[in-house]
Amino acid sequence: MWLFVFFDLPTETKQDKKEYTTFRKRLQKDGFSMMQYSVYTRHCASRESADVHVSRVKQMLPPKGLVTIAQFTDKQYSRIINFWGNGRKAVTPAPKQLEMF
Repeated sequence: MWLFVFFDLPTETKQDKKEYTTFRKRLQKDGFSMMQYSVYTRHCASRESADVHVSRVKQMLPPKGLVTIAQFTDKQYSRIINFWGNGRKAVTPAPKQLEMF
């Protein structure tokens, strides 16, 4: 199972920028990796693990802006096609090891 967090947060004021940065850092601390700006992904070994991380994201929501969470199976994730410039690049494969936490 893969979790995607998409977000569009305001960065107009100093406080907005601080909340944006805090949200990003908390996502990274929870094991999410940046796929592109404002799109973070995380592999979860099971639906239960995904539910835990969805709950964590809900707890860290900033007061303003839009945050969307999408869940994809490993098979759906493997069908993603990325283009880097004119070239095509496969998505990062799922981790082979078990999650401990």
